[in-house]
Amino acid sequence: MSLSVPAREVWKELKTNPIAKYGVATAVTAISLVLLRKWIAGGVCRNRIRLDGKTVVITGANTGIGKETARDLALRGARVVMACRDMRRGEKAASEIRRSTGNGNVVVRQLDLSSLRSVREFASKLSATEDQLDILINNAGVMLCPKILTEDGFETQLGVNHLGHFLLTVLLLDMLKRSAPSRVVNVSSIAHVGGKINFEDLFYNKTPYDSLVSYRQSKLANLLFSRELSRRTRVFGVSSFALHPGVIRTELGRYVETRYPLLSAILQVPAWLLMKTPKQGAQTSIYCAVTEGLEVHTGCYFSDCKLKEPAPEGKDDLAAMRLWDISAKLVGYNEED
Repeated sequence: MSLSVPAREVWKELKTNPIAKYGVATAVTAISLVLLRKWIAGGVCRNRIRLDGKTVVITGANTGIGKETARDLALRGARVVMACRDMRRGEKAASEIRRSTGNGNVVVRQLDLSSLRSVREFASKLSATEDQLDILINNAGVMLCPKILTEDGFETQLGVNHLGHFLLTVLLLDMLKRSAPSRVVNVSSIAHVGGKINFEDLFYNKTPYDSLVSYRQSKLANLLFSRELSRRTRVFGVSSFALHPGVIRTELGRYVETRYPLLSAILQVPAWLLMKTPKQGAQTSIYCAVTEGLEVHTGCYFSDCKLKEPAPEGKDDLAAMRLWDISAKLVGYNEED
């Protein structure tokens, strides 16, 4: 293959001029980084549907993808109830969202998912003060924390990520049914892959505790709960979706930063390159909350604003039913109440 005269001159310049070489290398690197960041950002929810007259509850809405989800749904006109453990931080986040969206219908309610008492109080007050509940987004969570017990004696990752949200959802089911068609969006994770529900020792009282194994169990529990919830409620017009938001730069990794500060510092630059921003990470939650016609996929799993096939352990319907029954007993929920 022969080169044209101008092309030969450019090639000669690149071979002999170090400044030209550096410039080309810099340009190629910059373009590569832009393309990498775009690929990592993943899917975007482009639906512009309005949510005027709709009521949304989002747990863990004062930071990270919960806050970005709250901001987006407030922009669409929804009444947004931010369920937060830290009321001071919750009020600060709500104030920012009201100001940036122009939607004054954004409120904060106290909810500590590590306390069944707090979950019951939240559900009771919400039922007494809200006429409807159109969308419940179970977003809050903890990750890779040391073995800590909740107020009720549960291992924290399963207690907060699954059991707290399980109780919250079932206590709000009557509101969701009255508001049908309604939706429950459960933020799970790709970490469910390889996970296992340790039915014989859910809280690792008999077996050695491994924070990653425990986290995987809790994220698998999110997915199985969403699947079983769909089976039980689709006839009432309540849809349920589970999702993987992506690997995101949020406060979720605060326990890792506390336990391994040097490692966290070293990983700051790679994290910037390889992780989603909270706004990017919120896109699939928003997609599952607002996309029209998604009811036909109730019980399914999503990632990057698309249907995604879960791991085989995430499709185990017998395990999902068993987990529901055990969870109900653990939190003291009787479906006949």
